Amino acid sequence: MTGPAWQYREPDMSKSLQTFDTSDRPWLDHYPDVVPKTLDYPELYAWGLLERTASRHPDRIACHYYKQTVTYRELSENAHRTASALVKFGVKPGDRVGVLLPNLPEYLSVLNGIWLAGGIAVAMSPLMVAEEIDTFMTTTDCRVVIGLDMLAPLIVNAKYKPEHILFATLGDRLPTWQKVGYAFARLQRLGFWPAPDHPTHHSLEDQVAAGDADFQPGKAASLDEPAYILPTGGTTGAPKAVTLSHRNLIANAWQIYNWGGAYEAREKILTVLPFFHSYGLTSCAMSGVAMAATLVIHHRFVPRIVLRLIEEHQPSIFPAVPAMLAALNDVLRDKPIQFKALRYVVSGGAPLSDEISNEFARYSGATLVEGYGMSEASPVICTGPLDGTNRAGTIGLPLPDTEVRIVDAEDGQTVLPPGEIGELVARGPQVMLGYWQNDTATSEVIRDGWLYTGDMGTCDEDGFFRVVDRKKDLVITSGFNVYPADVEPVLKEAPGVEDVVIVGEPDARVGEVVKAVVSVRSADNFDLAAFDAFAAEHLAKYKRPKIVEVVVGELPKNFLGKVLRRKLRTDSESTDERRDTEQVPESVISVADLATETDPSPANIPAPDLKE
Repeated sequence: MTGPAWQYREPDMSKSLQTFDTSDRPWLDHYPDVVPKTLDYPELYAWGLLERTASRHPDRIACHYYKQTVTYRELSENAHRTASALVKFGVKPGDRVGVLLPNLPEYLSVLNGIWLAGGIAVAMSPLMVAEEIDTFMTTTDCRVVIGLDMLAPLIVNAKYKPEHILFATLGDRLPTWQKVGYAFARLQRLGFWPAPDHPTHHSLEDQVAAGDADFQPGKAASLDEPAYILPTGGTTGAPKAVTLSHRNLIANAWQIYNWGGAYEAREKILTVLPFFHSYGLTSCAMSGVAMAATLVIHHRFVPRIVLRLIEEHQPSIFPAVPAMLAALNDVLRDKPIQFKALRYVVSGGAPLSDEISNEFARYSGATLVEGYGMSEASPVICTGPLDGTNRAGTIGLPLPDTEVRIVDAEDGQTVLPPGEIGELVARGPQVMLGYWQNDTATSEVIRDGWLYTGDMGTCDEDGFFRVVDRKKDLVITSGFNVYPADVEPVLKEAPGVEDVVIVGEPDARVGEVVKAVVSVRSADNFDLAAFDAFAAEHLAKYKRPKIVEVVVGELPKNFLGKVLRRKLRTDSESTDERRDTEQVPESVISVADLATETDPSPANIPAPDLKE
């Protein structure tokens, strides 16, 4: 089943970065002793990690979710049953299957079931508004979609019509009093739905129960075939669909598994990063299965619930974002808990301040390091060493078989000496195939095998990297990329708006908050509430401005007519309507906090309150 192992082979770089000596990898001398300098990767399709672990540790608990436990044997059987159901509904190798779910054990069986059926999984975020879901289903031509019942309007009301839709629910696992609230909110949102005899709407639970646990997988032609598509603005700013191969997913999971010491069947991972985000997918789902870890899953980040999960399950690994750690610190100052097993925390998605890191380390006793990546790299490129040699303020060292260079931002070729700022470029087995059906965009960011990240950084003499700025005007809030080119045209249509520019404002908790600088003819005629309502209707929650600065007249521009964004980031002379960010903003607390945003459509139906 597993086949032979394969070693990463560097592509022919005879025309790429000609000043780069490929033997110069100073970071290798600073790897922890337990981390190999190069890896043998299992020759597996993406579903192979689950099959491998289920065969070696069938009775080990794969997932805790509320009172539910699922073993690796059960997870594998459910994946096979899901695959047989998909094939029954017409899914063939290469077909795309959409997934619109929060963190649930089903996410893992659904994902692996799609791969077992030979399909390509298409991740869709519950944060998307209806038009975004519609566009992404259309772009990827999803034959079948598997979604949460509460998110049904996003799928069934779209112009694009999948052939079949399978619906999951989390209502059956909620505490009793929340079941009632969930059922009531579901009734308000959906009415008496779905009809039991609907020809294309089905219960995921029923279909899995009726599926074949002995289903034989349909294999892609090679490990380099697409396995996973997820939305991103990409490094160039326009909406795109990152396409990752089976080999990409296996490679990055195996790199992370080995970075932690390659311990098998001993770890517990606190899993509140959403699986629909590449960070949560790889750091929790894929690498967790690779190491036969137990995933302690929750569908939403709520600080006191997370701390209760830590006390109850005592996880050893916690992939996080800074906003999570800041929010936990707020609670722990007054209500400390006992950490018995947490060994390390890897923080990503935004810069991690020393203040937040050191405080959480004092409470937990864990080692905290920062990592760096992007969806185009599956996503992890660098992370800090876990043996106590990490250097604060850096994103650590490149993972095994990963090359990272700082090159001149103008020519994109000349490798800069240590300490100089340039564009960070990377290559390795985790770098994507490209953007789905978009060769032009792919060629802009992958050149001669190198991924051009658009981030500006430096490297010291020992191979520790830092990110210091961004080449483009990307705003990163709690790990989510917000591209001004996506948001500005939408907000320009808001009532009373003459022009608008989106910039990022630094925030210690979430990295940056989205700021809109709005040009109006008259401040008296600008209605902030109407502007916010317009944004809520047309933009995913993490894209909506948290700061609105109103400028009467034209925005500052250079002689070419280009808006001076840097000036807008620092000027504060005009009216500044800022939401309170002294407390963690609910909408941007973290990628995990956004995982169950269940009112992304403009429907006037209240979403369920899943807070506990």
